[in-house]
Amino acid sequence: MEGLSAEEQPPVPVLLLKTQSAPGDSYHDQLTAARLPNGRRLAPIFVPVMLHQFDDAGLTLLRGLLRDQKISRHPDAAYGGLIFTSQRAVEAFTHAVNTGQSSSHLADFPIYSVGPATTRALRAVRQDSLLQVSGEHTGTGEALAHYILDDYGARYAGCPTKPPLLFLVGEQRRDIIPRTLMDPVLAADRRIEVTERVIYGTGVMESFPADFGRRLEEAAAIPRVPSVLPSRWVVVFSPTGCDSMLRGLGLLDEAGKVAPGRRDGTTFIATIGPTTRDFLIDTFGFHPDVCAAKPSPEGVLEGIAEFEAQLIS
Repeated sequence: MEGLSAEEQPPVPVLLLKTQSAPGDSYHDQLTAARLPNGRRLAPIFVPVMLHQFDDAGLTLLRGLLRDQKISRHPDAAYGGLIFTSQRAVEAFTHAVNTGQSSSHLADFPIYSVGPATTRALRAVRQDSLLQVSGEHTGTGEALAHYILDDYGARYAGCPTKPPLLFLVGEQRRDIIPRTLMDPVLAADRRIEVTERVIYGTGVMESFPADFGRRLEEAAAIPRVPSVLPSRWVVVFSPTGCDSMLRGLGLLDEAGKVAPGRRDGTTFIATIGPTTRDFLIDTFGFHPDVCAAKPSPEGVLEGIAEFEAQLIS
């Protein structure tokens, strides 16, 4: 095995603790196509942690708004645009579009999206005309909110008030966007009214501990080539499931803290950002190997590549 080329060697399993997004998942696409600096390939494996379900009442309301063209630039519209910060919200929106009636007007109003993954999902929604999606460069809810203030404000420059925006959300979300857009400190002609509408709910997958354990066993059966490098990576996207993840790796003691000397030297952990990293440190005393500089496939890949480069340097 040591004499095999990078292309001939088994790909490195990357266990992604998330549900695979539909209609496309940027983590799957980019990790599958990527090569680490030494030529090693990656094999993304999704291990769902959270259970996402569409909210029937929210979807019914959204279908009605789309059917009646109440989200548009028309003077009598209820909303002048949409906001997305979650791929799950995009999936619910796509479902509403596909199961509703005419939606030919969807390209007539702005749609604001927090980052690359959500933007790609929106651009995959099948329409006769491209949706007016922007905000991909922002990356955070706060940055997106400030971008909306400028962009939406420019669209309605000179108007004393602007049409409200509809923010499609899950049951659990942060309020930074509506707080920023409706901040009473802002001048009246700059403030933007925001309506939040829940269109999906979130629960914990009961099967996650067993699913994760099975995936770990499958990954452990793949030979390490070369032996100095990680045989598998685990990418953590949120605090949900961290306890089960660490227990599955055999790292926690009876007090629920990471016990010294229990790491096997073959499994390495990356987090999508500082929130999850800090949760692992503060709650379990576990320091992940990589914290992505950007919450994106590119950020995860860069972090893993830099870490592995240090191992062999």
